[in-house]
Amino acid sequence: MSIETTKFAPSLGVNLAASTKTPSGLYIRDLSQGAGATLAVGQTVGMRYVGSFANGNVFDSNPAPKPAFAFKLGGGQVIKGWDEGLVGMRVGGKRQLVIPASLGYGPNDYGPIPGNSVLVFTVEALNAR
Repeated sequence: MSIETTKFAPSLGVNLAASTKTPSGLYIRDLSQGAGATLAVGQTVGMRYVGSFANGNVFDSNPAPKPAFAFKLGGGQVIKGWDEGLVGMRVGGKRQLVIPASLGYGPNDYGPIPGNSVLVFTVEALNAR
């Protein structure tokens, strides 16, 4: 299923026209600009996130007071949509990522996520080092 033909729940606030589409098919939209450091490949970044299906159902999140989700950006520790879509984001900012299946979990089911799912993440950068 392509992102362009996907019907998104209004609660997600997806606005493809206001988003930037990358050559890989990822849609990126900054919801708020941060004032901190710019995230770059090789840094360890700490994130808050909510991951949703196009229908608005949340499949994963890490709200406060849970610890930040930390990983090495560009290191293949997360789905490709994150490794690509977080570069250039600033600490303190919020960003929406609309991720095609090819940059998510692909054609195979992954836990609660059916194969070929378009995923919507709202991410917040807490720190980078």
